[in-house]
Amino acid sequence: MNVLFQRTHQRSFGTWPLQGRQLHDAIAAAIETGYRAIDTAQLYDNELGVGSALRAIGVPRDELCITTKIAPANDSGERFMPTLRESLDKLKVEQVDVLLLHWPPADGDVAPSVRRLEEAQRAGLTRHIGVSNFTAAMMRDARAATTLPLVTNQVEFHPLLDQRILLRAAAETGIPLSSYCSVARGEVFKYPLFGEIGAQYGKSAAQIVLRWILQKGVPVNTMSTQRRNIEANFDVMDFTLSSIDMERIDALNATNYRIVNRDRVPHAPDFD
Repeated sequence: MNVLFQRTHQRSFGTWPLQGRQLHDAIAAAIETGYRAIDTAQLYDNELGVGSALRAIGVPRDELCITTKIAPANDSGERFMPTLRESLDKLKVEQVDVLLLHWPPADGDVAPSVRRLEEAQRAGLTRHIGVSNFTAAMMRDARAATTLPLVTNQVEFHPLLDQRILLRAAAETGIPLSSYCSVARGEVFKYPLFGEIGAQYGKSAAQIVLRWILQKGVPVNTMSTQRRNIEANFDVMDFTLSSIDMERIDALNATNYRIVNRDRVPHAPDFD
């Protein structure tokens, strides 16, 4: 695992569903704030915009950690490599830093998909490989299917969802989790607890949520179009939540509020 990935991956800037000028301006604000990890996907239909924005902003390539994801429709022997090369062309790079499977295969057999990731890494088209939206069982199957490191399983992760099963699977398999929907698309702000804890630390409710995730050992992937929020989401490394405050937030896991459509993940008896 290279130093750039280790240095930048803790705080990644997501780009869904941004397009056009809004996408460009948000990426520019993120780069100015200090983000160097940028997350996109074939399904977002904005790889071309991400690549154009990064090229226009002029950040040296060796300072950027770019993640993209293979769409389910492209996860086949015929489409995987050609569409990956199309993604690289759109992003204006020779390789991405992290390549993920966006969703598990529909038949639940992850081994062929993981082997395609291996092929991409061995061909030099990506520095690192990983998965997204995999269940605990799928994480174990993926780990068994490759000798190469899988650097992340990007999943929905926030205080209103009990993800202890996935955290245990991460420890067991050595495949770390990373978060999306980190503030549950605003649902967390209905709970006064985050504001109350924030007042103790001089931080916003959102910063408390993100810090809780980081202290769970899970990197955060956030998106905003507002500069003040982009900056605040980045500014979460200069304080530590107490064990008591962590436990108070942990108690909200019982809410089990889920955003991701469970039907998208087949064969998932342990999804929760």
